[in-house]
Amino acid sequence: MPGARTGRCRPVASEGVSASSPGKDARLQRSLGVLDAVVIGLGSMVGAGIFAALAPAADAAGSGLLPALGVAAVVAYCNATSSARLAARYPASGGSYVYGRERLGEAWGHLAGWAFVVGKTASCAAMALTVGAYAWPEQAHAVAVAAVVALTTVNCAGVRKAAWLTRAIVAVVLAVLAAVVTACLAGGTARAVRLELGGDATTSGVLQAAGLLFFAFAGYARIATLGEEVRDPARTIPRAIAVALGIALAVYAAVAAAVLAVLGPEGLADAAAPLADAVRAAGTPELAPVVRAGAAVAALGSLLALILGVSRTALAMARDRNLPHALTAVHPRSGVPQRAELAVGAVVAAAAATADLRGAIGFSSFGVLVYYAIANASAWTLTREEGRPPRAVPVVGLAGCGLLACTLPPPSVATGAAVLAAGAAIHLLRHRFGHPRPPG
Repeated sequence: MPGARTGRCRPVASEGVSASSPGKDARLQRSLGVLDAVVIGLGSMVGAGIFAALAPAADAAGSGLLPALGVAAVVAYCNATSSARLAARYPASGGSYVYGRERLGEAWGHLAGWAFVVGKTASCAAMALTVGAYAWPEQAHAVAVAAVVALTTVNCAGVRKAAWLTRAIVAVVLAVLAAVVTACLAGGTARAVRLELGGDATTSGVLQAAGLLFFAFAGYARIATLGEEVRDPARTIPRAIAVALGIALAVYAAVAAAVLAVLGPEGLADAAAPLADAVRAAGTPELAPVVRAGAAVAALGSLLALILGVSRTALAMARDRNLPHALTAVHPRSGVPQRAELAVGAVVAAAAATADLRGAIGFSSFGVLVYYAIANASAWTLTREEGRPPRAVPVVGLAGCGLLACTLPPPSVATGAAVLAAGAAIHLLRHRFGHPRPPG
């Protein structure tokens, strides 16, 4: 890649500190093992996406829903593999912000960090609004704000406390999804013919559905952005990403197939609450309230992990003065960047009070795909000695991210491009007239 800086990168993996070289008071505690990291990733992936994304994806793909899930999974796998290899070498808070900066240059790192913070802030708002929509539809915005405040408080208490809460949420969600699959397959209304590919499936529809379903896979980035807080990151991060992605794919495939077999493509596309509608159609209406509660809990799990990841990227960018440097403070007792947590929580709460759910999802998807495109481009520059992935992985990942981004609604693409351009302009002005990046 042009501008790659493979000869000048710093082997932060062997140092166990941030690529930004913070001082002693700014280091985070390495307290998370493989299981904790897997659970945090699952809390982001196996969340509200599976409850909300199936209907619009079926509307786009029709009978091509399952192939669309496969396309989304392939792109997610490439992104996960590239992220894992990079995270093992750069185990610092910030994810692709750090990777892009170290491999491609400061401008690309800034763009990745900006895309992640802005896109995932919108995703946080979307998850909060999902909680409100399922828990109390008439007061969705108020419930969303309350959820953001509560989970920001949990994150400020310490990352291990957040990991334990996420573990409980993941267990509840997996139990609810298992109940949905069982009810659909045992109810007598499931038909295998509804899973067959029909003439209604088009290439553009499948790609658009894949872009929508990718939104539900993107949680493995949370593991990479916690690079400073896992033990033995070179071993823990790649294992945790692979395990979390594999579990999420298996769960999504089982749920999508079961619901599609009961409702069919058209019924699924028209469903307001697809999983709840599926269990009703399968003859177990008493399970529908449980599914609604599970959806709210799933959205809470995603929101918890999202706020955690966004705050860590904000911390890394603040260390380099791409965000206010005051956000670098780490609380001496809890060991978390509380100012970054509180700032992210405040912005998300404001967005949740005013935003539209579908608009937030589309805007978030654009930012996330740009973020992963930079991760794949960064992975391409790794040498064999640095543990590069097979060459096809970052190529397919980069091309897949670009292709799926093009399938998003035009307003989402236009708004996302404008916000990224604004971020690039801020970086340019700072580079020319502001403070230089602190020496590493």
